[in-house]
Amino acid sequence: MLLTPDELNLEVIRSAKVFHYGSISLIVEPCRSAHLKAMEVAKEAGALLSYDPNLRLPLWPSAEEARKQIKSIWDKADVIKVSDVELEFLTGSDKIDDESAMSLWHPNLKLLLVTLGDKGCNYYTKNFHGGVEAFHVKTVDTTGAGDSFVGALLTKIVDDQSILEDEARLKEVLRFACACGAITTTKKGAIPALPTESEALTLLKGGA
Repeated sequence: MLLTPDELNLEVIRSAKVFHYGSISLIVEPCRSAHLKAMEVAKEAGALLSYDPNLRLPLWPSAEEARKQIKSIWDKADVIKVSDVELEFLTGSDKIDDESAMSLWHPNLKLLLVTLGDKGCNYYTKNFHGGVEAFHVKTVDTTGAGDSFVGALLTKIVDDQSILEDEARLKEVLRFACACGAITTTKKGAIPALPTESEALTLLKGGA
């Protein structure tokens, strides 16, 4: 949380095709200013901005402050992923439905995702929306599942953003992402549990 704007490696940021971030770095200065600067530089360089709020309420001064700051950068993102719990928190509604999700939509958004744990995920774009079922696995630890899901998605769209405009291809990518997330829950820990692409493809071939 001590990172300053002057300490940013702007060359690395400008070379990125995707810039993915959360909200924890918005809690205090100087990290907040560094976060905002990095987003600005990445956007100007043409990177796809991907936002996963990754809500951790105990780290924030209050729920109100968390909600305010998380939403303060909402309209900058091209891709946003929220969990069902985060959807409820941000909307103030206990409904996990299309209406609630679309209340978080902004005009420049390309893809909004709502992850539903063992129920899969819902996706929303300007032209279509739908859902992808989860894979049934023996869950040991859910830590890192969301990160695995987003990472898998981004690896597939980083070089071909047209996927975001093709529902059939997007659903295929999201099934891959769900497979990666599912496998991550079968082992303890976050990083050690991340799957290889071949492991995800094996699960895909086995079906949900």
